[in-house]
Amino acid sequence: MTRGASPTPETPRRRRVGILGAGTVGAAFLRLLERHGGVDVSAVLVRDVAKARDVGTWRPRFTDDPDLVLDGVDVLVELIGGVDEATELVARAADSGARVVSANKAALAEGWERWGPWVRGGRVGFEAAVMAGTPVVGPLAGALRGSRPIALHALLNGTCAFVIDRMEGGMDAAEALAEAQRLGYAEADPSIDVDGVDAAHKLCILARLAFDPEMPWGRVAGGVRGIRDLDARAVRREVARGRRVRLVASIWGGGDGWRTAVRPVVVPESHPLVLVGSGRNALAFTGDAVGDVLIAGAGAG
Repeated sequence: MTRGASPTPETPRRRRVGILGAGTVGAAFLRLLERHGGVDVSAVLVRDVAKARDVGTWRPRFTDDPDLVLDGVDVLVELIGGVDEATELVARAADSGARVVSANKAALAEGWERWGPWVRGGRVGFEAAVMAGTPVVGPLAGALRGSRPIALHALLNGTCAFVIDRMEGGMDAAEALAEAQRLGYAEADPSIDVDGVDAAHKLCILARLAFDPEMPWGRVAGGVRGIRDLDARAVRREVARGRRVRLVASIWGGGDGWRTAVRPVVVPESHPLVLVGSGRNALAFTGDAVGDVLIAGAGAG
């Protein structure tokens, strides 16, 4: 090297990424990677290799062999959902030294005995597991931890929000759910959404971040009531009275233990969880030092 010359900076090594799942979320993630670049995708685990997928112009390697996805990856992105299979594959990646990014609220909520050590050790990131792209995991795990928590109330399920919105507009429950399925807001089997389980998974994650780091899933699951039995006429009566029905996930209590619930709640039109507008995720956190904090954003989950 010539004396006095500045050293040539090394080109950063491109990260090798493995992806589990190429459904709705996985395909959207692949399209984002195509736009941003900077990574090499080793392979994408899918059940049906021959199935056509909207993943943009590039053609990543689709496989049904987990070994081809996990071999030598720096980062594993887990988007297959469910608990058992996802947990076993994440365990293999974490044990090999890879970092993991997951949007799997079910596994995080129900499988905390195994996922907890990975999260605490910084091996797993899961911002996308709650409220889609709206950042709540980071604030609750970071800045807001400086304030003693008092309560949290949140809108955490886009399917239920959509169905209730359509009920307010005149549809009955069956019509509203059918439209949600047609537009892709609800699965063919919408039980996990309309029965409140999806919102409960997310609430359990939030509870562990700011209220009780070992909140058991069974305690949260015991206080869940979804919108399956919600009557559209009753919803419209509340609108006429200046109130709205929302599926609200809540944490409150403290001294004698934190209590949780997921249930339809009647709230005034002036309530922050109504003012954020339809089709939006929202979280209202109350702490002793920060007071009331509202985080809201678009997205289905």
